Amino acid sequence: MSPSQPESAIDRDQRLGLQRIRDFLKVRTSYDVLPLSFRLIIFDTSLLVKKSLSILVQNGIVSAPLWDSKTSTFAGLLTTSDYINLIQYYWQNPDAINRIDQFKLNSLREIEKAIGVSPLETASIHPLKPLYEACRRMLETRARRIPLVDIDDETGRAMVVSVVTQYRILKFVAVNVHETQLLRKPLRLLNLGTYQNLETAKMETPVFDVIHKLVSCNISSVPILNSDGVVTNVFESVDVITLIKGATYDELNLNVGEALQKRPEDFPGIYTCSIDDRLDTIFDTIRKSRVHRLVVIDEDSRLVGVLTLSDILEYILLEGEGDDNKSE
Repeated sequence: MSPSQPESAIDRDQRLGLQRIRDFLKVRTSYDVLPLSFRLIIFDTSLLVKKSLSILVQNGIVSAPLWDSKTSTFAGLLTTSDYINLIQYYWQNPDAINRIDQFKLNSLREIEKAIGVSPLETASIHPLKPLYEACRRMLETRARRIPLVDIDDETGRAMVVSVVTQYRILKFVAVNVHETQLLRKPLRLLNLGTYQNLETAKMETPVFDVIHKLVSCNISSVPILNSDGVVTNVFESVDVITLIKGATYDELNLNVGEALQKRPEDFPGIYTCSIDDRLDTIFDTIRKSRVHRLVVIDEDSRLVGVLTLSDILEYILLEGEGDDNKSE
């Protein structure tokens, strides 16, 4: 057996940077991520779906914890995926459109079974558990956010404290762990992101077709390309909320270009990077801007891949995890 090659300076820095991030996540709790002041909106499972949609839009949020008042228990997390499932159900059962207005949040499980998709996200974690454990739980359940559930000392019942997202965790890391600047290996050398079998659409693509892609591939966005393969935009799962915010489904008959014109004026736009960009600069972007994914493009703005926050979170938690005990 030939002797192993000595560790290069860039590999050493990459390893140490990842180790520092994991050490940080293991000594900080989910409570630490929360801002000093925040608002939490919780939906009772008996609430009508159309009312829940109206509340989300009015408050500028895209998810909310669910509470079963009959059993006084946490009942999962309502996300844009649940509304997309409802749209799929409507598409498969057009005769049910007259009943959709009467659907309550506790009907969502029946809808999920009817169309054969994953059930409501029910993962949660205690807010005093290490942030590292919250991240691992999110990876295990493929959730992009996780509710923090405590136990009331007086009643002994569960109590939803807040919801922590992947973005908030990664921004917390970007702000507080200076060793992210050690992550200088380019994406082309990392097993990070998706670069094959990418789902795409055009401005002329019907919105319903894009929604089918989101559901069947369990993804949260679809890059929009022109005839030359140049990335012109991204259709995101949250765009569906804008189209159905009036509890009407007529605008689902629009094409992608028409639908994207419905976005609010404060939409931040899409973020791109190249295969030669590094995680240190990507963490800088996360620190400065509200990023949910980066579209990887070439020098001609043609699609190369998609890098999600889930990809980044998985990488910083799992890449070379067994090497953390190596000497510095």
